[in-house]
Amino acid sequence: MGETLLQVHELKKYFHSKKRLGKPDTIIKAVDGVSFEIQKGETVGLVGESGCGKSTTGRALLHLIKPTGGEVVYKGKPLSRLSVNELRHLRQELQIVFQDPYASLDPRMKVRDILLEPLEIHGIGTKKERLKKVEEILEVVGLGEHYANRFPHEFSGGQRQRIGIARSLILHPALIVADEPVSALDVSIQSQILNLLQDLQEQFSLTYLFISHDLSVVKHISDRVGVMYLGRLVEFAPKERLYAQPAHPYTRALLSAVPVPNPDAALERIILTGDVPSPANPPSGCAFHTRCPLAMEKCKTDRPEFRQVDAESHYVACHLQDE
Repeated sequence: MGETLLQVHELKKYFHSKKRLGKPDTIIKAVDGVSFEIQKGETVGLVGESGCGKSTTGRALLHLIKPTGGEVVYKGKPLSRLSVNELRHLRQELQIVFQDPYASLDPRMKVRDILLEPLEIHGIGTKKERLKKVEEILEVVGLGEHYANRFPHEFSGGQRQRIGIARSLILHPALIVADEPVSALDVSIQSQILNLLQDLQEQFSLTYLFISHDLSVVKHISDRVGVMYLGRLVEFAPKERLYAQPAHPYTRALLSAVPVPNPDAALERIILTGDVPSPANPPSGCAFHTRCPLAMEKCKTDRPEFRQVDAESHYVACHLQDE
């Protein structure tokens, strides 16, 4: 493994729901003790069903929303111990690409102003140098400088996402959280954006946390993959290992649902029963035991430890690994 860029230790983010119609306050455990590391220059994929806490994890580790507990350490610096000014300065190195390329761009601002804004906030360069940077970054993401005078609504979805990528890239960050950056795009455009992200990673030595619910996309772009369920990581492993030998029943069920472009292929689908539990009232023990076909008695009472199960940096939270 290379140099560790970012460490996440027992990250938690809870939301409080106010009383309504005489009901007591409830705590929604969106992220409930997530731990992993990201090495410099790699892409870590984070997958799971909608509502499992993927996007909240990405925002919490950047401190776009304040974590309830745990710690995020970037280049040896715990982010929770930084002052407001120190964290603001550090944001040059920690950027995000949002899922919806239209909602994330101010419709009242021209592209030039959208890209100039982060440079102005951080006091980078003279006015002439900033304008030159805008022209350069538009070329880098596949848009010419003549696009700078247009508004977001004048672009297609793929072009708007390129603008979002340009905005995150213009400060020359070390880490970019890509929060489902292609899920709102057509399949043909998805491949263009994925190829662009990979080219930019090589060109600028970027590190990615790539969040998605699409396992085929994550397989294409990631080096290591984490699988989340109900706010917790249930498996984390190198891509080849996880896709070839998934150790957690939930991961196996997800992979069995991935379409295969071969009508003659014999597929063994694992159908999960029941509904995903509410994060406001998660099950005791293993959160997956209510839907797991292999659940044992202790799965209902004891929360499995997230631990390494082999020499391939393969981590799993499942009591079946103890058998």
